[in-house]
Amino acid sequence: MISLAGRDILHDGPKFALTGLGLGLLIGVTLSMAGVYRGMVADGRALLDNSGAELWVVQQETLGPYAEPSSLYDDTYRTVMTVPGVAQAANVTYLTMQVRGDRGDVRAMVVGIAPGPAGTPGWPPYLIAGRQVTRSHYEAVADVASGFRLGDRITIRRHEYIVVGLTRRMVSSGGDPMVFIPLKDAQDAQFLKDNDAILQGRRRSAENPAFNRPGMPGVVDAVIASQSQSRSVNAVLVTLERGQHPDEVAKLIARWKRLTVYTRAQMEGILVGKLIATSAKQIGMFLVILSVVSAAIVAFIIYTMTLGKIREIAVLKLIGTRNRTIAGMIMQQAMALGVIGFVVGKIAATFWAPFFPKYVLLMPRDSLIGFFVVMLICVLASLIAIRAALRVDPAEAIGG
Repeated sequence: MISLAGRDILHDGPKFALTGLGLGLLIGVTLSMAGVYRGMVADGRALLDNSGAELWVVQQETLGPYAEPSSLYDDTYRTVMTVPGVAQAANVTYLTMQVRGDRGDVRAMVVGIAPGPAGTPGWPPYLIAGRQVTRSHYEAVADVASGFRLGDRITIRRHEYIVVGLTRRMVSSGGDPMVFIPLKDAQDAQFLKDNDAILQGRRRSAENPAFNRPGMPGVVDAVIASQSQSRSVNAVLVTLERGQHPDEVAKLIARWKRLTVYTRAQMEGILVGKLIATSAKQIGMFLVILSVVSAAIVAFIIYTMTLGKIREIAVLKLIGTRNRTIAGMIMQQAMALGVIGFVVGKIAATFWAPFFPKYVLLMPRDSLIGFFVVMLICVLASLIAIRAALRVDPAEAIGG
């Protein structure tokens, strides 16, 4: 029985191999779609892991710095530090924008990190080359996915920065590479206006009689000076003392500082359940459609292969071959086609995944489930084909 199926495959080897290749590429696309979804979730979790925070303190009644705008005064972290159980608190800003480099523009998330010792929340936890930012201005650490290299000069808003360090897998929830710069520079880039807007604002302040009263020339100067400085950040990242429970400390901060505080579990729920939920549903729809199409194509291929052997099957019946032997031949060919298709698809997905613009995470569990699904489809399709083959009338098939 095994020899019968094997000889039939060898007899029509090129056609069988090309069929398996085409099926494998379709399976590879299906596995890649699942990997894209896994990659989106992994990017969101990597964003939280790399922040080094256990709590996120944000503007009251907002969803935090990753999902919607949040603005706090940059001295808020001092009051957070007074809460029992807090070990470290550091300001941070996030701004997704185009960063200009020597080799073109790059879409990146610019992160403003607070000065402090190594391990300060918000800093990249590790580097693969160079050093961390040590100066107060005009230095940057970039993710290698940005394409920037050590010593490159990049432009963010009006200022130029030198890339002094490189890191890896520091990305936003959307997969954009991160660029870390000093907090003061990031505040200027995010919150300060352009030169023309600043000039117009100064003119309006000077013309405002409430600020420019006779005999009080210093008022307008003070107002203009306050408008020229940015005192806002997007969030305060908090680490806790050993043994402290995040939920309890979060309740204390929210109660006494009148701010919204999220734990790691809550922030992950926001990223996965809200920020990437729509994209995940869309990918899920494509994945379902691809799975249905793949199943239909597998069934069609196996059924067509069986109908193409009607004369051979009729001859086998005439020479006394048992139905069980014929059914086994069809079943084995279907299983062989499924194995070849899955192996080709797995290799193809692994090969082209690094070339995707976004992170594609191929999980062994997804591959295992995919293998069993492909085998199940092949078995079901072969049963349909077997039923059609066993109904063949040898006399009609050979005579036709």
